Amino acid sequence: MTNLEAWQNRNDAYLSAALAWLRLRLELQARQLLPASPAADSSTAPAASDTPRYTFFRRSAGAETGQHLPRLPPPSDEATSAAKLDDANTALARASVGEPPPALLLLSRQLGLSEFERNILLLCLGVELDTRVAALCARAQDDPGRLYPTFALAMTLFEDPAWEALSPERPLRYWRLLEINQPGAQPLTTSALRADERIVSYAKGLNYIDDRLAPLLSPLPQVAAEALPASQQATVTSIVSTLTAARKPVGPVVLLGRDRDSKRQVAGAVAASLGIHFYRLPADVLPAHVGELETLARLWQRDSLLLPLALYVDAHDVDKSTGGDGTLGRLTRFVLRSGGLVFVDSRDGAAAAFDRALAVEVDRPTPAEQRAMWESALGEEGGDIPAQLAGQFNLNQDGIASVVALARQGDAPEAPEALEQKLWQQCLAKTRPGMDRLAEKLDAKATWDDIVLPELEAGLLRQIAAQVRVRARVYDDWGFRARMNRGLGISALFAGDSGTGKTMAAEVLANALGLDLYRIDLSAVVSKYIGETEKNLRQVFDAAEDGGAILFFDEADAIFGKRSEVKDSHDRYANIEINYLLQRMEAYRGLAILATNMKSALDSAFMRRLRFIVTFPFPGVAERKRMWERVFPAETKTEPLDHDRLARFTLTGGSIHNIALNAAFLAAQHDSAVTMPLLFEAARNEFRKLDRPINEADFRLVKAVGKTA
Repeated sequence: MTNLEAWQNRNDAYLSAALAWLRLRLELQARQLLPASPAADSSTAPAASDTPRYTFFRRSAGAETGQHLPRLPPPSDEATSAAKLDDANTALARASVGEPPPALLLLSRQLGLSEFERNILLLCLGVELDTRVAALCARAQDDPGRLYPTFALAMTLFEDPAWEALSPERPLRYWRLLEINQPGAQPLTTSALRADERIVSYAKGLNYIDDRLAPLLSPLPQVAAEALPASQQATVTSIVSTLTAARKPVGPVVLLGRDRDSKRQVAGAVAASLGIHFYRLPADVLPAHVGELETLARLWQRDSLLLPLALYVDAHDVDKSTGGDGTLGRLTRFVLRSGGLVFVDSRDGAAAAFDRALAVEVDRPTPAEQRAMWESALGEEGGDIPAQLAGQFNLNQDGIASVVALARQGDAPEAPEALEQKLWQQCLAKTRPGMDRLAEKLDAKATWDDIVLPELEAGLLRQIAAQVRVRARVYDDWGFRARMNRGLGISALFAGDSGTGKTMAAEVLANALGLDLYRIDLSAVVSKYIGETEKNLRQVFDAAEDGGAILFFDEADAIFGKRSEVKDSHDRYANIEINYLLQRMEAYRGLAILATNMKSALDSAFMRRLRFIVTFPFPGVAERKRMWERVFPAETKTEPLDHDRLARFTLTGGSIHNIALNAAFLAAQHDSAVTMPLLFEAARNEFRKLDRPINEADFRLVKAVGKTA
């Protein structure tokens, strides 16, 4: 027989003894209310002063006239009844022995019930567990309609009654152990009592989450601390030590950081170390009504004492600006009222809302730990792959395991190159930022062969790509990360006139590095409402932090502009937005590219935080000739073109592309190849669009050359 089965047998024996004792007391109380025998000597009737305590609770046919039933003569077998009661008390005391104690005694110990309050609860449990108890309650109250217990009956039935047991601050009502049916103006003392369903099941030995809580909760797996990386193990040890050494209850454990999975695993490891169950509650399901929120908090606190439990409140997306009656306000009230061990997953802003909160920063595994995880997951076939993946992507333990599992799907072993490509693509999919509302994913198609830049600027672009590739070696292997707490990312400014190749350069870098390119939609990021712009920017940077994306801020001067003198509140909040951007740009660990046509409009503080500044000059004749030579795809039919003459038009690469595309459409309409006359016609349209003067002599010369060719 297992320990649980043995305890269940002892609990059943205790309940049998307790119910037998309860029935006997009810029978004795009912017997006292029986009419006196006609043969009884009237001289034996008790005086009015012999009326028992609490007779004013009894209801009879004479109750309406203010009359009370006098104590009836004791039955002739009083000695026998007393002996039976003594035997019942002895049996109940014998059944109470043992550790752990029976469920009702354990509940009384955990929730602080007095003996009288425990007997009231037993009276209510008796109606649920023994069909004979309801009829005995009616007889004991001298009312056939009262097939239920009341406080008045308990006051009469049990020894040492205490009025304070009725108080809302005492355990019976505070912990919602009883349900009170008090219709209209009926007194509390004579209202029907019923044991809570959860408590009835607990007394029978069934311990489960209250069904009013269960729809809001979801179980979370416990995590062995040894399975976590060393940095997170240290965090778990610190939390457990603080909780176990505290002499008074510790407030909520607020887990700070941006990685939900890491925080959940740390909390699960703490719960496993303490040997308690672990459940998750989303903050957005907390009821708005104060009464419902209070009931929810009270039920959770009760269940946390009976099971025990730990709660993980997922408030990662709750913003600190939603205080008062918002989600943060409801979350604060619930956590402060619920007690027990509560973890609060907060991105920011929640720690300050709680008294005695234990705020803990939880980070993802360090780059060195991630590299070790990749090596362990890939084994000997990994080669140099772990270093490359750990240097580019920032994944937690579960993320690395899932990427490896997906990449290895299939029976045939993969070649190292194919496996590396699969792993890279899976990492991109894993880290692909969920910011569709704030950014546009660009399909990067341009390569090094497509872009035409002077040697200096092309060299800077290649330096950017090289730094992204080898940053893990410099930061980790060469020790720079240990000396730096910011500036670990790579930021670049692309400055130049429209059409000089800034967007194409970003595409070239994305293609060369094998990363996704996201152009930030400034119209969706910038908001007129205070604090919304910073919130949107935080979402952008957080989403791209894992390394799988390049952020491209086109027309960056619109948001990275200079700070101005504060003349009103609008200036102050505009400066706050820029200050936030300065800090976030410096803390960002990925590749961020700012593009602007107005370099002078940027705040000078951004310049110090930029690793590279690439100026895209207006292309010269040599660059324009190379652009004309590469502008048409190999599939496009063209007649021999005079690239030297075309290069004399002072146009940017964007305009050259527009002319070539329009000329191709004209050729398609005429079902011919692209010719110089068609290019001439398209160039005229481009000049008109740019509001540029047209020198007809130049265009006639181009025509002549085209015909000669």
